[in-house]
Amino acid sequence: MSKEPLSMPELEPHYAAVDVESLEPIPRSRIHIVVDNVRSAFNVGSIFRTSDAGAVAHIHLCGMTAHPPHKKLEKTALGAFAYVPWTYYERTKDALKGLQAEGIPIVGIEVTDDAKTMGDFDWPEEVAIVMGNEVTGIHARNIKRCDHVLKIPMFGYKNSINVATAYGIVLYDYLAQHGVPRESAGD
Repeated sequence: MSKEPLSMPELEPHYAAVDVESLEPIPRSRIHIVVDNVRSAFNVGSIFRTSDAGAVAHIHLCGMTAHPPHKKLEKTALGAFAYVPWTYYERTKDALKGLQAEGIPIVGIEVTDDAKTMGDFDWPEEVAIVMGNEVTGIHARNIKRCDHVLKIPMFGYKNSINVATAYGIVLYDYLAQHGVPRESAGD
């Protein structure tokens, strides 16, 4: 006996036009993402979708980074910006200072001479990850504000990958160490 596959409205509240306020709260990871001057709204939309998949605590959008409402972001995010808490900051340093004031360690993902390889890093349970601009990376002033700098190992000729792809790799490395979130956001 075969079952009919579920349609998209049965799979996702966004496609079923379900009001976000009517959804049950989900357990959240204790991970924050700081998006430092990412120029592509499509990359930002992808970061929102990946953040929803990983039940990220909060997205901090900074500088030139697109933020809702934005048509290109909405096209890629497919409603995820309604599911993941987010805040926009004109300056990245303001987001980082706020996270540091809460005692949250800051980890930059960047190719630098002294960056540690991601696979060798023990992720703190609560952490903020900084992802930088597609061409220039994380600004040097903001790298100095990071407690740690990590790089994703590269085996080809290029030393970097797309920021949204890199973020997915980093998020799931964190989740592999800390598992699925178990407490609801309100606990």
